[in-house]
Amino acid sequence: MKPRTTSLNFILLLFINGNLFAQTSIFKGQIVENNGSSPIIGANVFLLNTDKVSTTDELGNFRFTDLAPATYKVIVTYLGFENYEQEIAVSENKEIKIVLKVAPINLLEVTVNSGKLITQSQSITGIDKLLRPINSAQDLLQLVPGLFIAQHAGGGKAEQILLRGFDSDHGTDFNISVDGMPVNMVSHAHGQGYADFHFVIPETINKLKVYKGPYTARFGDFSTSGTGEFSTKNSLEQNEVKAEIGMFQNFRVLGMFKLLDKKHLLTKGKENAYIAGEYVFSNSYFNQKQKFHRFNIFGKYTAMLNDRNYFSFSASTFFADWNASGQVPQRAIDAGLIDRFGSIDPTEGGTTARTNVNATLTTTTKNNFVFKNQLFYVRYYFNLFSNFTFFLNDSIRGDEIEQTDNRNIFGYSGTVQKDFNIKNSVLHATIGVGSRNDLTNISLKHAEKRVTLDTIVSGKVYQQNTNAYVDLTFDINKHFSINTGTRVDFFQFNFKENRYDSLSGNKLKFRASPKLSFFYTVNDKLQFFLKSGIGFHSNDARSVVINKVNNVLPKAYGAEIGTEFKLFNRVLVNAAFWSLYLESELVYIGDEGTVETNTPTKRFGVDLSVRYQIIKNLFADVDFNYNYGRLVGVPKGENFIPLAPRITSTGGITYKHDKGFNASIRYRYIDSRPANETNSVTAKGYFLLDLVAAYKIKNFEFGVNAENLLNTKWNQAQFDTESRLPGEANPVSELHFTPGTPFYLKGTFAYRF
Repeated sequence: MKPRTTSLNFILLLFINGNLFAQTSIFKGQIVENNGSSPIIGANVFLLNTDKVSTTDELGNFRFTDLAPATYKVIVTYLGFENYEQEIAVSENKEIKIVLKVAPINLLEVTVNSGKLITQSQSITGIDKLLRPINSAQDLLQLVPGLFIAQHAGGGKAEQILLRGFDSDHGTDFNISVDGMPVNMVSHAHGQGYADFHFVIPETINKLKVYKGPYTARFGDFSTSGTGEFSTKNSLEQNEVKAEIGMFQNFRVLGMFKLLDKKHLLTKGKENAYIAGEYVFSNSYFNQKQKFHRFNIFGKYTAMLNDRNYFSFSASTFFADWNASGQVPQRAIDAGLIDRFGSIDPTEGGTTARTNVNATLTTTTKNNFVFKNQLFYVRYYFNLFSNFTFFLNDSIRGDEIEQTDNRNIFGYSGTVQKDFNIKNSVLHATIGVGSRNDLTNISLKHAEKRVTLDTIVSGKVYQQNTNAYVDLTFDINKHFSINTGTRVDFFQFNFKENRYDSLSGNKLKFRASPKLSFFYTVNDKLQFFLKSGIGFHSNDARSVVINKVNNVLPKAYGAEIGTEFKLFNRVLVNAAFWSLYLESELVYIGDEGTVETNTPTKRFGVDLSVRYQIIKNLFADVDFNYNYGRLVGVPKGENFIPLAPRITSTGGITYKHDKGFNASIRYRYIDSRPANETNSVTAKGYFLLDLVAAYKIKNFEFGVNAENLLNTKWNQAQFDTESRLPGEANPVSELHFTPGTPFYLKGTFAYRF
């Protein structure tokens, strides 16, 4: 116990005395975007011909110590902005402000990651965000290399997520956040970790960071296969109005407007505010008209209150309702009862809404501690009618179910960060705490044509997750870095059944998740990494209380080894071999409103991402992912992981120019895969080709978007389901699926001013 106590005292001593190892010669500054009011986080600052490098913090600040008075050539790099180069004379204390200007992507200037950020590849995802056409919230999710999505109950429902050999359902094993606010819903009426991303207006997203695997102490629940961390823009360069009209009676209108152009509320010229809104309507390509409506409104205010305080506040509201065709059984199509785009139960569909309020204050102290405090509130509503089994359980009235989720979420997260110079090394230290509280009214009911017949489960869920973590990155020298940390999570599960006290209860659970990663950077063109960590996903509160499952927080043990490097200055490559052992899969049983724990699983795979700048304005990219997974402790031939993808690949060629013509042609491929444990039913793979083209002239942009150019017949969500059709004497277990989009054409017009 004594060595551990000594180590803890050392860390606390560093946080208490920020100048313990400080020298008298200091060079520091702040890096901001064009108008000087938004800090740039994660920019690299180099002092040429030295081994000194710094990365900007939450306020865009960088700092060098132990410098001899001299003139240094300062170089600043950040993807999507012009490089900054300037000779600066440094005396005892030198402080500057650097403004970076937006610039086209140039892979010649891209360097491999520093060890401080352990994302999958900050450069890869940054390039994709700037180059790939983004038309919807679904496109944002697919910026994650290797991630595939599938829709299966109308456009207003969260997508099924597939990544690294996981069918993550709607988010059970993939953590999503926007501006630090969680998207995944715990103990949701339609599945654990349900992540509905449709409240996000795609044009408001500024960047994405991807963290594959359970290697980052900052992320807890659902961060097993990975995490997608989205952040919205702090300001608008221009106002924008956009209209989109497509086949199947699809249309969308968008407006984004600056609110403080040359006006101020709290400061002089260091504030930004804007509002964005969209409306979407679609009847989709199904025989049953979808009548999908979606309204989104988002507003954000940011202010550099002074040199040491940065404030951000955002609020949004979202509403959607729709009809759905649901999954269809193959035998109904073969028998001519319906065609591919028909439905067995035409009364499926739903309504959902979400309102968010999010406030963050970031403060830098005189001794260079960075404090970040965030509060958020979510008001959420969900009501869905589904019918997976048709007339299996009720041969007269059918098996339609109604799932309702009505909740409030209150949350807080706080961090303190500090960089410590220890001789020729740097320690980046972060301590974080947080709390999330979900208060939910939840129910599952038997229905017929959207009329409730009887109640299966109905009650109140109170679920609290309190967490704390320590994250330490030690840059031993310019080549070698170590990242280590530990996260602890404390959960309280409480479920009160409205009718039966015997089905009510309370349970407490604790989970510790250590992490350890190594980075070796040969030079700015070659880096190797070895990552390891333990993560987890939580179970549904109803299963914890009613079914009294023991494995409430199943662990995920992950590790990977890989490299990121550049070839010929224009090719950026990220490759990794990974493995993951999961103590228990979660299987949602929709008709019962519970989540079952399955046997342990093991997975391993290879991820490969390549980005190539062919010439100045022409880019090529490809992602290839191989995944192998099996159930553990199950006889061979019965140990397939249902719906786990084995081979996935995406790629394309993009011509990108600030003015004139732009175009991108892209493909998506996923192979056929087992739909059940014995592989007796197969989920069919597909290859799709899409095209986006646009022409920009002055403030106007005209575009066309063509999906599924080859008009391929393909299946989105696919399941091996036991069901019974009207008139059938016995049930049948076979492939049920939602047909994918046929050839689809959409036109776009945008005006920016």
